[in-house]
Parts: sequence; structure tokens; C-alpha cells
Amino acid sequence: MSTEPLTGSTADARTQQGDDPFAASSRETTEGRVYTVTGGDWDEFIDETEGEERVVINLGPQHPSTHGVLRLVLELEGETVTKARSVIGYLHTGIEKNTEYRTWTQGVTFVTRMDYLAPLYNEAAYCLGVEKLLRVEAPERAQTIRVLLMELNRISSHLVFLATGAMELGSTTGMTFGFRDREEVLHLLEFLTGLRMNHAFIRPGGVAQDLPEGYREKILEFCKVMDQRLPDYDKLFSGQPIWKQRLQNVGYLPLDACLALGATGPLLRSAGLEWDLRKVEPYCGYEQFDFEVPTSTDADCFSRFLIRVEEIRQSLRIVRQCLDKLEPGPVMVDDPKIAWPAKLTIGPDGMGNSLEHVRKIMGQSMESLIHHFKLVTEGFDVPPGQVYSPVEAPRGELGYHVVSDGGTRPMRVHVRDPSFVNLQAFPAMAEGGLVADVIAAVASLDPVMGGVDR
Repeated sequence: MSTEPLTGSTADARTQQGDDPFAASSRETTEGRVYTVTGGDWDEFIDETEGEERVVINLGPQHPSTHGVLRLVLELEGETVTKARSVIGYLHTGIEKNTEYRTWTQGVTFVTRMDYLAPLYNEAAYCLGVEKLLRVEAPERAQTIRVLLMELNRISSHLVFLATGAMELGSTTGMTFGFRDREEVLHLLEFLTGLRMNHAFIRPGGVAQDLPEGYREKILEFCKVMDQRLPDYDKLFSGQPIWKQRLQNVGYLPLDACLALGATGPLLRSAGLEWDLRKVEPYCGYEQFDFEVPTSTDADCFSRFLIRVEEIRQSLRIVRQCLDKLEPGPVMVDDPKIAWPAKLTIGPDGMGNSLEHVRKIMGQSMESLIHHFKLVTEGFDVPPGQVYSPVEAPRGELGYHVVSDGGTRPMRVHVRDPSFVNLQAFPAMAEGGLVADVIAAVASLDPVMGGVDR
């Protein structure tokens, strides 16, 4: 914390001469001049500053309302934020670099850990890029399974936004509601993929395995539960005067500012632009689904909240359509040079190769064993080239720039993470507002620092 008791050229001259009884010494910092206050009568000290006092404070990085390890440096004048700056890098994991040392298939297990609240979107965007380089397309059933899993993942991600945003603004009930319902999604994803998070289920060429028996009943049961619980969020938040006062006309970011800063997702749609990659640049067969893209022109925190709640409803709508679209068929490309030959099953010990498959390759076919071994350890070659494959993640456009030099490992994987791009809008949303509004503004951005620092 620093204070500036004196301002202007007179103060500078007095400080240099050393005759200021209140500021015996000063030093220049990145935040401006900082004075060492040595003493004097407090009333005279206040008169000397003429009511002008600037305080620089840290918010985070270990603070519950900065979404993990995000540090915010705020310059305050009273309760008003005059300058705001976000400082990132506390969670750096080097995932992009790590993928260069793994095969194309192994890369999935790394990228899924970037935006850890939307792991399936990272897997899908990465695999779509690899498939473009391979010039293959996943089978229709695999594409529909991808859409199903991604929309379930969108629901769970938005529920975390509701839960953490509510907690930061003082609603513990909203927090328990959000995490309670997210557990329902994670239980369902665990049933479908074998894991709650970081699934590595979407693979280049398709998905790791088909859906387990009874998936339809489980998914419909989940949709029914969510249909019953979603109205509770409207009762608790949408019409609630305190919630409205905390969010309406707060964190304002108009359309021209969103476009200038490259903002996407609910942040951009809250300013009035109906930009959703599922509609404008469809992938995985999204053009065959019937759903709406909610927008608003209010461009404030409240509109972003309403948009995300409506997106949960639209995702449930897409999930039901996926169940009707799922036709029997393969879930991996029919190319032995790409598809792992293993037949995966889920047994009492988790996931692994079926015993029948192990017996076959170990006891009957030496060629199958050699092929399996080389495919798993060395991987497959990907033709040289570079692609950019974007998807509409819960926070906006998640894009993968994938470069191949013709080998079994990526030459370069660079990610355009929406949290990273959207976070630069924070100062424009916070400056001129109150300290309390900073919390609401960051919550409405919904940044995930795993994706920002990756």
C-alpha cells in the first residue's frame, strides 16, 4: 500500500529540498512516486493532501474472488478504481511445449488440462486440428458423441460460473445450488467416459470407446433433474433485487470495445452480436441441430448471467437431440494406421484392454502385437502442414493452431484460449467503478487460469 500526501510541482520541490516534515524521502516505482511518511499532526497532514489520496492495493493472487491464481493490481481513490491491471503467470504449466515431446494421441492428455472446467472442448479442438492435417473425418456416431459430451461440459462449466459468482457476491445458497448440480453432470460424464474431468476421451479419428449400456436412460434422467432445478436459479437470482443491484450496469463493455479487444463468448453476445461458432462456422455436425443463441444489448454483468443460464437450457435441448441422432456405427476411423487396435472395456478395475484382445495379440498374431506396440509407443505420422481449428467453448472461441513437420509428434501447438483474450477486457470493465464492482466484473468474465497460463 502506498500513499501520496503531496502532489504537483510544489511538492516535488519541497521533497527535493528535504524541508517536508511529512515526506522525508520518496522513491519512484512502477505505480508512481511513493513517499515515506515520517510524522506530523494528522489534521495538518490531511489538509496538506487536500483530500487527494491514492492507494495501490493487491487483490490476489490467493484470493477466493480472483478465480484461482490471478493477481489484480488496483489503484484506488476512495472506493473508486482509477486504474486496474491483471497480472498473470502464477499457474504456468508449459502444456503447449509439452505436446511437442509426445505423440499426437498422447497430446490429448495434456491439452485437456488447460481449461480444466471445459476439458472436452480442448480435446475436441485439438483432435479436429489433427484430423484436418490427416485429411480424415471421424464417423458420424463419434461426431454426435462429441457434441453430446461438449454440451454436457458446457452445462457443468456454466454451473461453476453460477456457483463461484454467487459465492463471491455473498450468496452461499447459489454456491451450493451450482456445485450440487455440477456434481450431477460430473457423475454422468464419469459414467459415459470413465472420468469426471480431464477425460482424454476424444481422440484423433473419433472417441476412445462407444457409450456404455444404459446411457440413454441416464442422460434423460439427468435432463429431467435439470429441468426441475433450473427454475430455482430464476427464483434465487433473476428477479432478486440485491442480485440485480450488484450486477446491473456493472462491468459495462459495449460492442465496439468487445470487437477491439477480441472478446468472444457470452461477453461478446451480451453486447448484442450473435456470434457463435456452432452457428457461423459449424463443426461436428452442429448445423444439423436446432437451438438458439441468446444475446442481449445491455452489455453488463447481469446480461452475461442471464445469457449463461439460457445457454444451459439450450445445451439440454441439444443433448436431447443427440440421443435421437445417435445411429449404430463405428466410433473411430477405419484406418489401422491411425486407430488404436485395442478394444477398450470398462471393468471392475476401471478402463483397459479387453482380455479377449490381449489373448489375441499375445497368443495368435505376432504382427498384431508388433503393430499395436509401435502404434502406442511411436504413434502415427501426420502429413506436414498447419491448421487452425476453433470451437465455441463456454468462455468463447477456443482455437488450436497445430503445426506438423511430417513426424509422429507435433512441431508446434499454440492455443487461443478465450479466458486469456477476454481477461484483457478487465481494466475497461473495472476502471471508474467501485471496488465491490471489480469482483462482479471478474466473475462475469469467468476466467479459468489454467487456460490463461497454460
